[in-house]
Amino acid sequence: MKILAVDTSTASGSIALLDGARLMVEWTLQSAQTHNRRLLKNIDHFLSELGWTIEHLDGFAVTIGPGSFTGLRIGVTTIKTLAWATGKPFAGIPSLDALAAPLGFSALPICPLIDARKSELYYALYQPDGKGTVRLLAPFRVDSPEHIVERIQSPTIFCGDGWALCQGLFSKELGARAVAASGPFHVIRASYVGELARKRFKEQQAEDPMTVVPLYVRPSEAEIRHPHLACAS
Repeated sequence: MKILAVDTSTASGSIALLDGARLMVEWTLQSAQTHNRRLLKNIDHFLSELGWTIEHLDGFAVTIGPGSFTGLRIGVTTIKTLAWATGKPFAGIPSLDALAAPLGFSALPICPLIDARKSELYYALYQPDGKGTVRLLAPFRVDSPEHIVERIQSPTIFCGDGWALCQGLFSKELGARAVAASGPFHVIRASYVGELARKRFKEQQAEDPMTVVPLYVRPSEAEIRHPHLACAS
């Protein structure tokens, strides 16, 4: 099964192409430019490099949040449209799931952190089984670093761009309970978005792309200023 997987939920964008369990292409870039300036261009480039076209693809996957509201809209809209136009299976993967997935072989709980701006972080807690799979222990939330620290009772692996922002606070308050993942684990890799989607497709858990919406966790600025917008959505 050939899958196109994309992440645009943070400042680091990522694209991957998988053929079954085999990773064919993965590209990840940290940039201040908005994702819409390069997403479709790079998808087309990597497909061409493999000698594939959109018609060769059997499924599509994209991170649905939480993360950057603008980035999520770009990625989700693009991949939903491709899935709808081709009639191929679609999977929306939570950003925190994709961030925690590479650490599934660890023994410690995992706490992925994504910058939510306004001095807050998106986060969740996962328990790995040591064999490559992680289980969500608590719902996705947004909170201040100080409140997140209060929830950590045992040694926990931290990953994500939120760790870089608050590393000093977490290290000071948690001491040995704060275990930092190494550098590559702090960005979302589209290969893991694709692998999580592949498992869903294998279990016949594809979603209708037209009903999937970004997972914002908290309301946007527009919804805060104009509450009627949230009611109408």
